[in-house]
Amino acid sequence: MLSWRRAIAGQDEPHGLAIKDKLEKYYETEIHHGRLYPNVDKGLVEKGELDKRTNYYTITTRGQRELEARCEWEDQYIDGFDSSDE
Repeated sequence: MLSWRRAIAGQDEPHGLAIKDKLEKYYETEIHHGRLYPNVDKGLVEKGELDKRTNYYTITTRGQRELEARCEWEDQYIDGFDSSDE
């Protein structure tokens, strides 16, 4: 699953609905609130309050490090991959 970390990376304090929209666009399917919010990576994403009804989310330093490590790990398998080899 495209993680919250990737969904918020590079965004300036996106709110939950913006993250939901990005994930729905990526997966081309509706994501229900009950599935979305329980999947917040504890310790990797911080939640703040914009107002009484709206929260925003930011990636933590630890979350950024883990995201970068994951991207590097994926790149080692993607680099040099040629779909014509299948």
